[in-house]
Parts: sequence; structure tokens; C-alpha cells
Amino acid sequence: MSATELIVVSPVVPSYWSDACKHLVKKDRVMKRLIPQFGQTCLQSRGDAFATLARSVVGQQISVKAAQTVWDRFTRLSDQMTPAQVLRLKIDDMRAAGLSARKVEYLVDVALHFDSGRVHVEAWAGMDDEAIIDELVAIRGIGRWTAEMFLIFHLMRPNVLPLDDVGLINGISKCYFSGDCVSRSDAREVALAWVPYRTVATWYIWRSLDPVPVAY
Repeated sequence: MSATELIVVSPVVPSYWSDACKHLVKKDRVMKRLIPQFGQTCLQSRGDAFATLARSVVGQQISVKAAQTVWDRFTRLSDQMTPAQVLRLKIDDMRAAGLSARKVEYLVDVALHFDSGRVHVEAWAGMDDEAIIDELVAIRGIGRWTAEMFLIFHLMRPNVLPLDDVGLINGISKCYFSGDCVSRSDAREVALAWVPYRTVATWYIWRSLDPVPVAY
């Protein structure tokens, strides 16, 4: 069994999901229509902090399908997707898997931060979202969007609103503004009705564009 197979055996789901859906259906007309369309599916975490960040780096600025292809090739380079194992990989092999030189640098820096203990994994449970974002963006290649994807897909924080996410903006445009252009301010105003479950609403907006859930 490969490393990638191992980390998807028992996905973690948010304990708040049912309450969030009930709240959103009451508060928002679009959510009232969207949520019933997707049955029992919900956000899932793969449960591994390093792999989640690494997948986010691999997926930057490329399609979901292309990202999955590169990730599959990348994970075949090692028996285990751990920081120490990534630091042992040859740069040429990583490039051959489809990673750009820049993404190789980013993945190495992520691995160095985890391997050296410069990220405080054990403390994250007690830290607020912005404090975690501040810690993550200190890593090369980790911007706010990637940090917010980590908050959503690994830590499963309930109230994240990733305004830099093109899918979220496009989905709000489609669902709330009949396809008209949407500003960040427009999106933020729409999301007022989603508090304190903006993560959940964002996930359903993504589903309105692509019914197949994405996981990092």
C-alpha cells in the first residue's frame, strides 16, 4: 500500500457540520437550495499536516486534475511522505515528477520547517486562525490562500473565508449575482449571513461549481 493510500483510509469529518448546515439553511436562501443537493457528503481531512501543506503547494496555480497527477508522481518517489523523506529526495527526481523549480524550493522549505520544529504543530489547537496563518506564511511559498486552505482542509476551522480563492468568488457571482462581477467587499457582505460557519458555506459554493469534493 502506498503512502497516499495510507492517509485516506480514515478521513476525519467536522463535528459541527450538521449544526452548520441547519444554521445556513435558516439564514441564507442560496444555502437553503444548495445544501440538500449534496446529501451526506461533507468536508474531510486527510489528517496529516505536512502532506496537506505539501499538496497545497503542488496545487498552486494549476488545475485540480493536473495537481493530482503531479502529486501522484511526487508521492511515488518515497515510501513515506514525511518531511525527513522529502529532504532526502533528489531535485532532478522532483522536477521529473512535474514540479517546477520554484515548487521544489517551496516543498523543501516546508519540509525544513516541519523537520526543525519551526512550526508548532502541537500548539495549533489552541491558536486562533490568524496566529496560525502568520506562522505558516513565514514558510517560502505559503501565502494567505494556502494557509487558509490548510485551516479548512487540515484543521477544519469552521469560520474561514478565503477571499483570494477564485472558485469562491466565481461561485458567489454565479449563485448570488447572476454571473455579474463580484468584488471582495461583495463577497464579504454575502458571507455575513454565513457566520460562524463560513467554511461550510464556502465548501458548498465550491460544490455548486464542481460537485466532486476536493481534498488537500
